[in-house]
Amino acid sequence: MGLLSELWAFMKERKKFWLLPVILIMLAVGALLVFAQGSALAPFIYTVF
Repeated sequence: MGLLSELWAFMKERKKFWLLPVILIMLAVGALLVFAQGSALAPFIYTVF
């Protein structure tokens, strides 16, 4: 939780709230790649990227 609170404090102090959607999208894409790695959908997801 320390990393998230430091990241939020950084964005709040420097008024960089536009970073939040970028970080969330990057986390979602990373999670999609990790979870799809072992499934039958992996070949289809990798063709998207």
